[in-house]
Amino acid sequence: MTGNIPSFFVYGEPEQKLEPGFFHVETVMARRSLHQGQVKAHKHDQMGQITYWLSGGGTYFIDDKPLDFSAPAVSFVPSGIVHGFSVDPETSDAIVVSVADGALLSIRENTALSLDRPTMIRGDGEDRGWGRLGELLDIVAEEYAGGAPGTQQMLASLVAAALTQISRLASATPAGQPAQAALATELRRLIDVHFRENWSVGQYTDALATTPHLLAKASRDAFGMQVKELINERRLLEAKRLLLFTVRPLEDIAYEIGFTDAAYFSRFFRLRLGEAPSDWRRARVSGSGAG
Repeated sequence: MTGNIPSFFVYGEPEQKLEPGFFHVETVMARRSLHQGQVKAHKHDQMGQITYWLSGGGTYFIDDKPLDFSAPAVSFVPSGIVHGFSVDPETSDAIVVSVADGALLSIRENTALSLDRPTMIRGDGEDRGWGRLGELLDIVAEEYAGGAPGTQQMLASLVAAALTQISRLASATPAGQPAQAALATELRRLIDVHFRENWSVGQYTDALATTPHLLAKASRDAFGMQVKELINERRLLEAKRLLLFTVRPLEDIAYEIGFTDAAYFSRFFRLRLGEAPSDWRRARVSGSGAG
């Protein structure tokens, strides 16, 4: 662990400014010398990633949630989400498609998958849908390697199709969200941006140009909780990330997620998880850990 969760361009390389149409495609084991199958907790602040496991298996984790898998399996992780994995480097490999947030802005209009939250699914290799996803990503890799004129436009279309295929495999809701679901999606996006600032529910209502009643209904129907609860869940998630993946003291973590009092943060945490943040951290760090 370090003082901060590392953010990379691609794994092991420092962040750099990305062009809006940036794409990058490679296999996990192309960087085997860096990680030997043990990719520790990290994030990408300017791009989302598709990771499609072609062979092998192990444990993939998104934030504090580990998931054991064997191929085929696929994930989509938006920018800013902490993730990593532990696999056997002799038997496991995946294709990783990285897409700048700027490109995802246009892609989101042409795909059925929600790009605002992480997705990971495991599958049956006999399912034709997985074969179709593999074929699409093979074409993505070939197009990326070829570098022919129009490559960025072709990649955007292919990635949109691959994301839709992931949505189908996950039995996700088709594109064309009703207004209430779209409002819930926008609410979650705004909470991701402003939860540290202690925005009131009224500020979210004003920013979304809606009414308290409609916002409460959208949050309850989409997430099963009131807006204030949703904000607190986001703060709790960030606290768990920082406790699990950094060595920052509780006072710093409290301040980072919008508390001015570490004691109040501890009460907030204990009320929701039944133990003090220091005890929660100690139990998980002293165990096998996530990465």
